[in-house]
Amino acid sequence: MSFESILVANRGEIALRAIEACRELGIRSVVVYSEADAEMPYRKLADASVCIGPAAPAKSYLNIASIISAADLIGIDAIHPGYGFLAENPHFVEVCEDHDITFIGPRQRTMELLGDKVAAREAVSAAGVPVLPGGPAPEDADTLISRAAEIGYPVLIKSVYGGGGRGMRWIEEESELVAATSAAAAEAKGASGDASLYLEKAIPEPRHIEVQVFADETGRVVHLGERECSIQRRHQKLIEESPAPNLREDVRQRLHQAALTAAEAVGYRNAGTVEFILDGDETFYFIEMNARIQVEHSVSEVVTGTNLIKEQIRIAQGEELSWTQEDVRIDGHAIECRLNAEDPTRGFLPSTGTVTLDELPGGNGIRLDTILYQGMPVTPFYDSLLAKLIGWGETREEAIARTAMALQRFRVSGISSTRDIALEIVRHPVFARGEQTTRFIDRFLSDIA
Repeated sequence: MSFESILVANRGEIALRAIEACRELGIRSVVVYSEADAEMPYRKLADASVCIGPAAPAKSYLNIASIISAADLIGIDAIHPGYGFLAENPHFVEVCEDHDITFIGPRQRTMELLGDKVAAREAVSAAGVPVLPGGPAPEDADTLISRAAEIGYPVLIKSVYGGGGRGMRWIEEESELVAATSAAAAEAKGASGDASLYLEKAIPEPRHIEVQVFADETGRVVHLGERECSIQRRHQKLIEESPAPNLREDVRQRLHQAALTAAEAVGYRNAGTVEFILDGDETFYFIEMNARIQVEHSVSEVVTGTNLIKEQIRIAQGEELSWTQEDVRIDGHAIECRLNAEDPTRGFLPSTGTVTLDELPGGNGIRLDTILYQGMPVTPFYDSLLAKLIGWGETREEAIARTAMALQRFRVSGISSTRDIALEIVRHPVFARGEQTTRFIDRFLSDIA
């Protein structure tokens, strides 16, 4: 099977990446856009573009009927969902299949399994992948209290179907449990439409490490190394790097094997990411698998010399993976900083306004993934990501130095951004030593307050 045309059902830098990949593969690209994105320059790079509704995501980028109507009107072979929006929506996959459109991603049943975090935990655990003690959160308060006591405090309450930290609560002691669970259920319901929760053991100072995997239709699964994602705010990643620093080689190899085992256990196809947390003894536990390409895929592309978006398309066409595990080589070190339209001095509140580009970085070892343009309006409707700045070096020290220099040269005005906090982080001695945990931002902000 060979695609003649692909519809890109997303916006921003990931829409641009998909358009570029189509161009390189000789495939016609069509990008959808909302009224708020009518001036986005990448529209001109696509072979065609279609307006699918007003600014509000529910009426445009989340509107399955509008997207499918556009695809049917133009005659599309496949849809690339990017990340966010409908990328992990199994109903969208089903609708694509009903309209004889290939969804560039995993199968519907796999996405449904991974979307249910309790079922996903059970599936990978049965295959021998370690998971944290826990399970579905009982609705009865007394049973909930009893179950939490069995697991041992601190515990985490999480949404079964949510993500991005929504519906998540860290609970230190029994007196907090019932109220925190109620609040988490309400938040989970608002975010995913389902209030189901699960309870698991909390690791006080964990590292967050994920493994990028790809699988083709023959069932062959390959990993492209791991990414350190411990620098987070409100459970949202801010800085990622590959390879993970200060990781014993035997642990690294076991993480890679666990990721491959997890992908095989759920019958995975296309691009996915298996996420783990590590405790202070470098014991690791599966937490979830993301059934899509991730924001931070770029950092893996840099150290492996691959184009993961092109590989997604090739696999969706029924082709075998371009590389075997023996072909994958990690070259040097890369650090990615997410530059968001947020104000760190005000609790990372989103910032809106009109962008003035004063200077954008470039040079040896620097990659900037962005759709910023002079006079671009930053609206409250979408994710706050402005750009991804990736610095590569032959060593981690060189990557840090290049990233810091590039951050200094990322100068935009008219909005607040996370540039300054990213620069402070990469210059911080704890980061330089590679000793970060998911508590780094909390500790770091208190250090500089």
